[in-house]
Amino acid sequence: MWTMQFPKRYLIVILTFICTSVCYIERVGFSIAYTVAADAAGVNQSSKGAILSTFYYGYACSQVPGGWAAQKIGGRKVLLLSFLLWSLTCALVPLDPNRVTVLVIARLLVGVLQGFIFPSIHTVLAQWVPPHERSRSVSLTTSGMYLGAALGMLLLPSLVKLRGPQSVFVAEAALGVTWSLVWLKYASDPPRSEHPKAAASGFGESLLPIKGNQNMKVENGKLPGKAVKIPWKKIVTSFPVWAIVVNNFTFHYALYVLMNWLPTYFELGLQLSLQDMGSSKMMPYLNMFIFSNIGGVVADYLITKRILSVTKTRNFLNTIGFIAASLALIVLPIFRTSGGAIFCSSVALGFLALGRAGFAVNHMDIAPRYAGILMGISNTAGTLAGIVGVDLTGKLLEAAKTANSDLSSPESWRAVFSIPGLLCIFSALIFLQFSTGERIFD
Repeated sequence: MWTMQFPKRYLIVILTFICTSVCYIERVGFSIAYTVAADAAGVNQSSKGAILSTFYYGYACSQVPGGWAAQKIGGRKVLLLSFLLWSLTCALVPLDPNRVTVLVIARLLVGVLQGFIFPSIHTVLAQWVPPHERSRSVSLTTSGMYLGAALGMLLLPSLVKLRGPQSVFVAEAALGVTWSLVWLKYASDPPRSEHPKAAASGFGESLLPIKGNQNMKVENGKLPGKAVKIPWKKIVTSFPVWAIVVNNFTFHYALYVLMNWLPTYFELGLQLSLQDMGSSKMMPYLNMFIFSNIGGVVADYLITKRILSVTKTRNFLNTIGFIAASLALIVLPIFRTSGGAIFCSSVALGFLALGRAGFAVNHMDIAPRYAGILMGISNTAGTLAGIVGVDLTGKLLEAAKTANSDLSSPESWRAVFSIPGLLCIFSALIFLQFSTGERIFD
């Protein structure tokens, strides 16, 4: 029955929330563990940036293939396989900064495997979640990234101190395998609906993996799908799609720069020890978790109560989020205390997360059938931002260190934070001009 889907879809959302949490524990964990190991081995900042960005090269390669695989094979199966494989890779990788080739190959592989995850999640959620619940469901799922990052920042520095950098990889692998087993046991595709409202609402059976050519005639109370040709040309030439792509790039540029370089900023820029900062270092990511869910609830409320249209709701939250984040990023180097830096980075990341209720949910607004494909495309742009931003930051800091002899001055970090700040303003304007909340792909 139609109503029987309600409890199961909540379980699916919770499991995808845990999935994204574990993924970001891994990402933050690597940056923390590798930073400690690399500093002990005397690796310079430029080389650190190159290694930290290696993950994103692999991640970029598999975003669109991930969307395609989820569309053809099924998001549930692709998600399980990719998650299990990256977890096993972490279990087998030695964290030795001197074994550069092994480390690069491993990070590329983990990046490729994790690249299948978010397109698969979007495909799964588009199948299970009706339109009026999508904002808060997607926001809850993606907020897992920030909770995972917060937990990683809180717990993993102490684990490194007690057990060494390699222990982080072991812990991450154990979490990944455990989640995979739970997903295998409890996740499923949505039941094929006996009600035509499923297809009309843009989720359910009409989005299940397609096998062969089938007509659309209702037979035996079921609504079979037809073989779908993905409209690549229309997708690539669509301005609303490009508005999402631009904002995804900027969001991840700011997120990945802060995620990968905040530990270095605290340690070298502010001369603070991560171990001595206590729970305060997790606040930027905890703030993202809170604001992401606030954005989802507010968006669904505005849409359900018809206070604003879907288009205006997306624009409203995206604009507020990105403009506030831009201001916080630009002023961040001015503050020279741990409290000031934590406050600014928390505001920046929190409002960026609020903005996800604008651009990030928009995939399902304009193309619920191809949500995984569009997520793959826009997340490729976000991954390129990781490659560019993380590597460029290393080069900027190496140049600043050469000029200033150390990285403790605010001038050394001004360009690092101003670049994503200015990108936020540009992206907010692009989204205001070209986005829509209307369904434009059948």
